[in-house]
Amino acid sequence: MTYLGKILVVDDDQNVLELVKLYGEREGFEVVGVNNGDLVLATYDRENPDVVILDIMLPGKDGLTLCRNLRAIRMIPIIMLTAKGDEADRVLGLEMGADDYVSKPFSPRELVARIKAVLRRTQKVDAVANWKLKYPGLEIQADTRRVLIDGEEKEVTPKEFDLLYHLAQYPRRVFTRDELLATVWGYDYFGDQRTVDVHIRRLRTKLASLPHEYLATVWGVGYQFTPPVKGGEATL
Repeated sequence: MTYLGKILVVDDDQNVLELVKLYGEREGFEVVGVNNGDLVLATYDRENPDVVILDIMLPGKDGLTLCRNLRAIRMIPIIMLTAKGDEADRVLGLEMGADDYVSKPFSPRELVARIKAVLRRTQKVDAVANWKLKYPGLEIQADTRRVLIDGEEKEVTPKEFDLLYHLAQYPRRVFTRDELLATVWGYDYFGDQRTVDVHIRRLRTKLASLPHEYLATVWGVGYQFTPPVKGGEATL
Protein backbone atom coordinates (compact mmCIF):
# COMPACT_ATOMS: atom_id res chain seq x y z
CA MET A 1 0.00 0.00 0.00
CA THR A 2 1.27 3.46 -0.89
CA TYR A 3 2.11 5.69 2.08
CA LEU A 4 0.04 8.87 1.75
CA GLY A 5 1.25 10.84 4.77
CA LYS A 6 0.65 11.39 8.46
CA ILE A 7 -2.57 12.67 10.02
CA LEU A 8 -2.73 14.28 13.46
CA VAL A 9 -6.34 14.01 14.66
CA VAL A 10 -7.35 15.95 17.76
CA ASP A 11 -10.65 15.03 19.43
CA ASP A 12 -11.71 14.14 22.98
CA ASP A 13 -14.12 11.50 21.65
CA GLN A 14 -12.28 8.17 21.59
CA ASN A 15 -14.73 6.82 19.01
CA VAL A 16 -13.74 9.60 16.60
CA LEU A 17 -10.03 8.90 17.12
CA GLU A 18 -10.49 5.19 16.48
CA LEU A 19 -12.73 5.78 13.46
CA VAL A 20 -10.26 8.14 11.78
CA LYS A 21 -7.40 5.77 12.58
CA LEU A 22 -9.27 2.79 11.12
CA TYR A 23 -10.31 4.45 7.87
CA GLY A 24 -7.12 6.50 7.51
CA GLU A 25 -4.82 3.50 7.86
CA ARG A 26 -6.94 1.54 5.38
CA GLU A 27 -6.14 4.21 2.79
CA GLY A 28 -2.40 4.37 3.50
CA PHE A 29 -2.14 7.11 6.12
CA GLU A 30 -0.34 6.99 9.43
CA VAL A 31 -2.71 8.35 12.09
CA VAL A 32 -1.71 9.88 15.42
CA GLY A 33 -4.50 10.72 17.89
CA VAL A 34 -4.58 13.30 20.69
CA ASN A 35 -7.53 13.81 23.08
CA ASN A 36 -6.45 16.98 24.91
CA GLY A 37 -5.70 20.38 23.45
CA ASP A 38 -2.79 20.95 25.81
CA LEU A 39 -0.91 18.03 24.24
CA VAL A 40 -1.27 19.12 20.63
CA LEU A 41 1.70 21.44 20.11
CA ALA A 42 4.20 19.02 21.64
CA THR A 43 2.75 16.15 19.61
CA TYR A 44 2.82 18.25 16.45
CA ASP A 45 6.47 19.14 17.03
CA ARG A 46 7.39 15.48 17.63
CA GLU A 47 5.33 13.87 14.85
CA ASN A 48 5.57 16.52 12.09
CA PRO A 49 2.23 15.56 10.46
CA ASP A 50 1.15 16.38 6.92
CA VAL A 51 -2.40 17.40 7.88
CA VAL A 52 -4.22 18.18 11.15
CA ILE A 53 -7.85 17.34 11.97
CA LEU A 54 -9.01 19.61 14.80
CA ASP A 55 -12.15 19.41 16.90
CA ILE A 56 -13.25 22.81 18.20
CA MET A 57 -14.47 21.78 21.66
CA LEU A 58 -11.58 20.21 23.55
CA PRO A 59 -10.31 19.88 27.12
CA GLY A 60 -7.35 22.21 27.52
CA LYS A 61 -6.74 24.52 24.56
CA ASP A 62 -9.71 24.76 22.22
CA GLY A 63 -9.47 23.99 18.51
CA LEU A 64 -9.73 27.58 17.32
CA THR A 65 -6.82 28.65 19.54
CA LEU A 66 -4.80 25.66 18.35
CA CYS A 67 -5.57 26.49 14.73
CA ARG A 68 -4.11 29.95 15.26
CA ASN A 69 -1.09 28.49 17.13
CA LEU A 70 -0.36 25.96 14.38
CA ARG A 71 -0.67 28.60 11.69
CA ALA A 72 2.05 30.58 13.48
CA ILE A 73 4.37 27.57 13.19
CA ARG A 74 3.78 26.35 9.63
CA MET A 75 1.21 26.55 6.85
CA ILE A 76 0.07 22.95 7.34
CA PRO A 77 -3.37 21.97 6.00
CA ILE A 78 -5.98 22.04 8.79
CA ILE A 79 -9.49 20.58 8.71
CA MET A 80 -11.83 21.62 11.52
CA LEU A 81 -14.51 19.40 13.05
CA THR A 82 -17.63 21.37 13.97
CA ALA A 83 -21.05 20.60 15.39
CA LYS A 84 -23.65 19.94 12.70
CA GLY A 85 -25.28 23.15 11.51
CA ASP A 86 -23.05 25.44 13.62
CA GLU A 87 -22.29 27.94 10.86
CA ALA A 88 -20.66 30.48 13.20
CA ASP A 89 -17.98 27.97 14.24
CA ARG A 90 -17.35 26.97 10.64
CA VAL A 91 -16.86 30.56 9.52
CA LEU A 92 -14.70 31.38 12.54
CA GLY A 93 -12.55 28.32 11.86
CA LEU A 94 -12.01 29.47 8.28
CA GLU A 95 -11.21 32.96 9.53
CA MET A 96 -8.57 31.48 11.85
CA GLY A 97 -6.89 29.85 8.87
CA ALA A 98 -8.49 26.41 8.51
CA ASP A 99 -8.56 25.04 4.96
CA ASP A 100 -11.73 22.99 5.30
CA TYR A 101 -14.31 21.84 7.82
CA VAL A 102 -16.40 18.74 8.46
CA SER A 103 -19.65 18.78 10.43
CA LYS A 104 -20.34 16.13 13.07
CA PRO A 105 -21.64 13.51 12.78
CA PHE A 106 -19.57 12.83 9.69
CA SER A 107 -18.93 10.03 7.27
CA PRO A 108 -15.39 8.68 7.78
CA ARG A 109 -15.16 8.06 4.04
CA GLU A 110 -16.02 11.71 3.38
CA LEU A 111 -13.40 12.86 5.89
CA VAL A 112 -10.71 10.70 4.25
CA ALA A 113 -11.77 12.06 0.84
CA ARG A 114 -11.38 15.62 2.14
CA ILE A 115 -7.95 14.79 3.60
CA LYS A 116 -6.80 13.41 0.26
CA ALA A 117 -8.22 16.43 -1.56
CA VAL A 118 -6.52 19.00 0.66
CA LEU A 119 -3.20 17.16 0.38
CA ARG A 120 -3.48 16.98 -3.41
CA ARG A 121 -4.09 20.69 -3.58
CA THR A 122 -1.24 21.66 -1.27
CA GLN A 123 1.30 19.15 -2.56
CA LYS A 124 0.62 19.35 -6.29
CA VAL A 125 3.39 20.60 -8.51
CA ASP A 126 2.17 23.22 -10.91
CA ALA A 127 2.98 22.65 -14.57
CA VAL A 128 4.45 26.15 -14.67
CA ALA A 129 6.11 25.93 -11.26
CA ASN A 130 8.87 28.36 -12.25
CA TRP A 131 6.44 31.14 -12.95
CA LYS A 132 6.38 34.20 -10.80
CA LEU A 133 3.31 36.31 -11.35
CA LYS A 134 4.32 39.94 -10.91
CA TYR A 135 1.95 42.85 -10.57
CA PRO A 136 2.57 46.33 -9.13
CA GLY A 137 3.56 45.77 -5.50
CA LEU A 138 2.56 42.10 -5.64
CA GLU A 139 4.54 38.98 -6.56
CA ILE A 140 3.18 35.43 -6.42
CA GLN A 141 5.84 32.71 -6.62
CA ALA A 142 4.43 29.38 -7.77
CA ASP A 143 7.65 27.42 -7.16
CA THR A 144 8.04 28.43 -3.51
CA ARG A 145 4.33 29.19 -2.87
CA ARG A 146 5.26 32.63 -1.50
CA VAL A 147 3.39 35.92 -1.75
CA LEU A 148 5.47 39.10 -1.64
CA ILE A 149 4.03 42.54 -1.02
CA ASP A 150 6.49 45.31 -1.88
CA GLY A 151 9.24 42.72 -1.58
CA GLU A 152 8.21 41.52 1.88
CA GLU A 153 6.77 38.03 2.32
CA LYS A 154 3.16 37.91 3.48
CA GLU A 155 2.09 34.74 5.26
CA VAL A 156 -0.85 33.03 3.59
CA THR A 157 -2.47 29.65 4.15
CA PRO A 158 -2.21 26.92 1.49
CA LYS A 159 -5.76 27.51 0.34
CA GLU A 160 -5.34 31.30 0.26
CA PHE A 161 -2.30 30.85 -1.96
CA ASP A 162 -4.15 28.49 -4.31
CA LEU A 163 -7.08 30.89 -4.62
CA LEU A 164 -4.94 34.00 -5.17
CA TYR A 165 -2.64 32.25 -7.65
CA HIS A 166 -5.57 30.89 -9.65
CA LEU A 167 -7.30 34.27 -9.89
CA ALA A 168 -4.04 36.07 -10.70
CA GLN A 169 -3.36 33.75 -13.64
CA TYR A 170 -6.54 35.04 -15.30
CA PRO A 171 -6.65 38.80 -14.70
CA ARG A 172 -10.07 40.40 -15.18
CA ARG A 173 -11.77 37.08 -15.81
CA VAL A 174 -14.86 36.71 -13.64
CA PHE A 175 -15.19 33.42 -11.75
CA THR A 176 -18.35 32.29 -10.04
CA ARG A 177 -18.09 30.85 -6.53
CA ASP A 178 -18.98 27.42 -7.87
CA GLU A 179 -16.19 27.64 -10.45
CA LEU A 180 -13.69 28.57 -7.74
CA LEU A 181 -14.88 25.75 -5.49
CA ALA A 182 -14.51 23.28 -8.35
CA THR A 183 -11.09 24.52 -9.50
CA VAL A 184 -9.36 25.57 -6.28
CA TRP A 185 -11.03 23.27 -3.76
CA GLY A 186 -11.61 20.45 -6.24
CA TYR A 187 -14.66 18.67 -7.62
CA ASP A 188 -14.61 16.38 -4.59
CA TYR A 189 -15.05 19.32 -2.20
CA PHE A 190 -18.19 19.09 -0.08
CA GLY A 191 -18.38 22.62 1.30
CA ASP A 192 -20.54 25.63 0.48
CA GLN A 193 -20.03 28.96 -1.26
CA ARG A 194 -19.37 30.87 1.98
CA THR A 195 -15.96 29.17 2.03
CA VAL A 196 -14.93 31.24 -1.00
CA ASP A 197 -16.21 34.47 0.56
CA VAL A 198 -14.26 33.86 3.78
CA HIS A 199 -11.01 33.20 1.93
CA ILE A 200 -11.46 36.26 -0.30
CA ARG A 201 -12.06 38.39 2.80
CA ARG A 202 -8.91 37.03 4.45
CA LEU A 203 -6.84 37.69 1.35
CA ARG A 204 -8.15 41.25 1.08
CA THR A 205 -7.04 41.87 4.65
CA LYS A 206 -3.56 40.58 3.89
CA LEU A 207 -3.28 42.65 0.70
CA ALA A 208 -4.75 45.77 2.34
CA SER A 209 -1.42 47.64 2.42
CA LEU A 210 -1.34 47.79 -1.38
CA PRO A 211 -2.75 51.01 -2.89
CA HIS A 212 -4.74 48.99 -5.42
CA GLU A 213 -7.43 46.44 -4.54
CA TYR A 214 -6.72 43.36 -6.63
CA LEU A 215 -9.68 41.21 -5.61
CA ALA A 216 -12.95 42.65 -6.89
CA THR A 217 -16.47 41.45 -6.22
CA VAL A 218 -18.73 41.15 -9.25
CA TRP A 219 -22.11 41.37 -7.56
CA GLY A 220 -24.44 38.52 -8.27
CA VAL A 221 -21.70 36.57 -10.06
CA GLY A 222 -18.43 36.06 -8.15
CA TYR A 223 -14.89 37.48 -8.09
CA GLN A 224 -12.15 38.63 -10.40
CA PHE A 225 -8.49 39.65 -10.13
CA THR A 226 -8.17 43.25 -11.33
CA PRO A 227 -4.64 44.64 -11.86
CA PRO A 228 -4.08 48.37 -12.29
CA VAL A 229 -4.71 49.51 -15.85
CA LYS A 230 -1.07 50.53 -16.36
CA GLY A 231 1.70 48.04 -15.77
CA GLY A 232 -0.77 45.44 -14.65
CA GLU A 233 0.04 42.38 -16.73
CA ALA A 234 1.72 39.40 -15.13
CA THR A 235 5.32 38.67 -16.11
CA LEU A 236 7.67 35.77 -15.51
